[in-house]
Amino acid sequence: MSVPIITVSQLNGYVKSVLEGDQHLKSVFISGEISNFTNHYSSGHFYLTLKDEKSSVKAVMFKWSAQKVAFTPQNGMKVICHGKVSLFERDGSYQFYIDDMQPDGVGALLLAYEQLKQKLLDAGLFDSEHKRKIPAFPSKIGVVTSATGAALQDIINVLSRRYPIGELIVYPALVQGEGAPESLIKAVRYANEKADVDLLIIGRGGGSIEDLWAFNNEKLAYEIFDSNIPVISAVGHEIDYTICDFVADLRAPTPSAAAELAVPDISEITVHLSGLSSILAHKCNAIIKDNENKVRLIGSSGVFSSPLSYIDNISERVDFFEQCISSKQSEIIDNNFNKLSVLAAKIDATSPLKTLSRGYSIAQTENKVIKSVDVLEKGMNFSLILSDGVADCKTVSVKRSKQ
Repeated sequence: MSVPIITVSQLNGYVKSVLEGDQHLKSVFISGEISNFTNHYSSGHFYLTLKDEKSSVKAVMFKWSAQKVAFTPQNGMKVICHGKVSLFERDGSYQFYIDDMQPDGVGALLLAYEQLKQKLLDAGLFDSEHKRKIPAFPSKIGVVTSATGAALQDIINVLSRRYPIGELIVYPALVQGEGAPESLIKAVRYANEKADVDLLIIGRGGGSIEDLWAFNNEKLAYEIFDSNIPVISAVGHEIDYTICDFVADLRAPTPSAAAELAVPDISEITVHLSGLSSILAHKCNAIIKDNENKVRLIGSSGVFSSPLSYIDNISERVDFFEQCISSKQSEIIDNNFNKLSVLAAKIDATSPLKTLSRGYSIAQTENKVIKSVDVLEKGMNFSLILSDGVADCKTVSVKRSKQ
């Protein structure tokens, strides 16, 4: 009986099919420490080795899974990975193919938290210039939290006592565990789409870092940053800080404190309005009394006590001004007449007609005055203007006088 001969590729292909056919190796959770980590930026894949005290295994995390990791893996970090076991046929080595990676332990979570915090800080999500102003008197307050949690009850108690005229709208969401970040994101997005509230509170009660981890999600941070509604973050207790606290427009140490920061105290408003009412009443009374004094003063004046005498006085003043105007008019007319007479005498003294009346005449041809014998010729017709008429003449001879 002959033994079949197979190629290396056939061997590797067979071993791969055996590994992938094993149900125990299709879904495996492995805890280990990262070493030889490489972030292949051109492809987006992660290449690493998972190891413990005795052994190691090569691992790969492809881009579509790697881009979901909420932290940056580093050498020496302890993680818990989920995936499957298969064979890389080219090298004949088996590998662990990771589809999910989570930090293992509080220390790793804190590192992931600090990494994300620094990333968003560098991106400008925490800058004060992006913070929206919290409305002073919101009519509708939205709350994104668990519908059954103690945080909601705390907020309801504070609002009902402090600001009962405000309307509370709850957008229920998961606040812990798998699917919580996506649930919170959907609630914030829905509140913005509805645009039915003036203010949004997002948060939950206290807990461990693992309990609050949903509020350290990068996509949730961007959803809050892009919100058109001002957001107050109220996650955990006073000592707890999450990414939501930094990106929100205002951070409250507790859900109860968030409710107090969200609305004014109705009792303080009542006292303030009462004070304003007293000031307004005092101002109105002062104005009324001032106007009463003015009316009393006007009523005691002559025009009201003796209107006919007032009218007679005005009539006398009108007559006086009328006489003044008439006198001034006569004076102006006389002055202008005298000026006109003087000007007429000056004009008459220089008038050509005055000259003609003394025996002089004016020779004229074609409506032009003849000023020199140079323009005259023998037999030329011209007119001679006298004081009492005009004579038509004809030149018999022209003689120039000796100079």
